[in-house]
Order: sequence, then C-alpha cells, then structure tokens
Amino acid sequence: MKAIIQPITQRTTNTCDPNSPNGAQTPDAPVLIKKKELAKRLSVSPSTIDGWVQRREIPFIQVTPRLYLYELDAVMAAIRKKYRIDAA
Repeated sequence: MKAIIQPITQRTTNTCDPNSPNGAQTPDAPVLIKKKELAKRLSVSPSTIDGWVQRREIPFIQVTPRLYLYELDAVMAAIRKKYRIDAA
C-alpha cells in the first residue's frame, strides 16, 4: 500500500479577523504584547506590571492562567488617566 501526500494549497495564519481574506490582519487591529515587552516599553519592572494587573489599574486579556496580553495603547491611556502624566 502506497501513501499519497496531498500538498497543502492554502495555509492559515493566526489573525484578529478570521473573516479577512488570506488571513491578513486589519489595519486597525490592536497590537497585543506580553508582560516583558510591556515592561520594557514602559521602563518599569515586570513585577510593577503584575501589581497594576492585581489592582486592576491597567487593562489586560487573560489567555491562560499564566499568560496575559496587553494592548499598548489601552495601557498607555489607563496610565495617563490614573497618574495624570504623559507616558512616553
């Protein structure tokens, strides 16, 4: 018996908009980043991010019990509102 392997004609990608053609992201799709990247961009430690999440001071998306994602623009807006400063 001989196995026949069919070539894959269409590949799928992870996307925020599953209805978009070819799996492309929409231009206004939010950019989600992990805690380490967020801490680096805000020049704070990852434990500071943990504290903000625990006190619900910044918005987050809990993907799994250990993985949180953050939308940079939403976090920046929350920081500006909470601390009344212009975050970089």
